[in-house]
Amino acid sequence: MLDDWFHLRAGQDEKRNVARVFVAIDDRLGVVGFYNLSTFTLTIINLPTEHAKRLPRYDLIPAALIGRLARDQRVRGQGVGDLLLADAVRRILSAASTLAIFAIVVEAKDEQAVAFYRDFGFLPFPDRPLRLFIPVADAIEAMLRAQSG
Repeated sequence: MLDDWFHLRAGQDEKRNVARVFVAIDDRLGVVGFYNLSTFTLTIINLPTEHAKRLPRYDLIPAALIGRLARDQRVRGQGVGDLLLADAVRRILSAASTLAIFAIVVEAKDEQAVAFYRDFGFLPFPDRPLRLFIPVADAIEAMLRAQSG
């Protein structure tokens, strides 16, 4: 359960440098959402062919992982999940100016979460439909469109 991870392991993951945890806080309700960020590597053979063919044949491709993104049921339908995802992508794109990151990866917990991420342009991996990605170049384009529109 995500709440268990947040209460029991998030602090440990921070201390061990395996994830950075970010929270959304409401003045009345307290913590209403969270996510973590960490580095990740992809293998070229796991990417869809149309993306893999444009990459060098390295064993590992650098990526960033948005992990355990969740929002409180009390704020369902208020856009908190959208804001958490946008904040995570913004932080990753900022890091991508100094650190090579080909793609942003997410792990969806179910089909509803898959639909959420697909609405933002994330694509499933062919062999793992609950793992999705968006190339950083596509994320940059989407952010620029959102800012200008």
